Amino acid sequence: MFELRDQTTTSLSPDRHTRKVLVAIPAYNEDRFIGSLVWKLQARGYDVLVVDDGSTDSTAEIAEAAGATVLRHAANRGKAAAVRTAFTHAVHQNLDALILIDGDSQHDPAEVEEVAAPVLLGKADMAVGSRFVGARSAIPRWRIAGQHALTLATNLGSGLPLTDSQSGFRAFSRRALEVMRFRGGGFSVESEMQFEAKSLGLAVVEVPIHVHYELPVKRNPVGQALNVLDGVLRLIAQHRPLLFFSVPGLLALLAGLALGAYVVQVYQATLTLAIGYALITVLLCVLGMLAGFVGVVLHSMRAMFRRYGSRA
Repeated sequence: MFELRDQTTTSLSPDRHTRKVLVAIPAYNEDRFIGSLVWKLQARGYDVLVVDDGSTDSTAEIAEAAGATVLRHAANRGKAAAVRTAFTHAVHQNLDALILIDGDSQHDPAEVEEVAAPVLLGKADMAVGSRFVGARSAIPRWRIAGQHALTLATNLGSGLPLTDSQSGFRAFSRRALEVMRFRGGGFSVESEMQFEAKSLGLAVVEVPIHVHYELPVKRNPVGQALNVLDGVLRLIAQHRPLLFFSVPGLLALLAGLALGAYVVQVYQATLTLAIGYALITVLLCVLGMLAGFVGVVLHSMRAMFRRYGSRA
């Protein structure tokens, strides 16, 4: 691993101990960019790990030729699986810090030191490179709107406010590497990191970064956004069942009661029962009470598991 010593980088090293740092790149079909990205990182003195997530192109071969250590998945398992592999490798290597960077060349390798600094200085367990702190890059409006929507959902669900919940440019301390666990799949792993950090009480900071987007985009942005949103909703259901179930349940119950009042008024005025509205009233009330009950039960079970888990 890259050894960060205070005689060469005194701005990042708070003591005289050698720091072991590795840059990991989760990659799937990134043969256009992976070689140059590895070279740029190595030129800055870093060892590089590429986790090839079942690519069907030459990503793994090019990364190896460029000098990176390559771990391969036999099939495409999703970004979360690639991140898990990188974390496992980092723990086994007893690293002081792991930096994740996307393999599509949107991030600037020269900013690795800035993103890693809060972790190496002991000020944070997770440092997130934010595209929106200081607005340092020209970002398409449609991308800004989508990212802000996903960030809002992630912030509300996790209870940890960030400006860029979907950034793939991050640094992690040894403590974070040892305690964070990712169970999801697809592209929602960054959101899961936010939920994990809040649940585990990890210190999180954001660092401003630049981004450069290659056109045309490789993946369907709408499909990717829906994949992330699905993951975020699942995380909210797991971590905050009261918010996910009971709040919509309460709204459904209130809507049912309001519609029921309208049905009663119509009956009193015309002596005719609006059967359709009455059925909808019953449905809304039943669903609302059921959702509220499920939310309370799951919230109680989660609290119990956390209490007994902390005693173990």
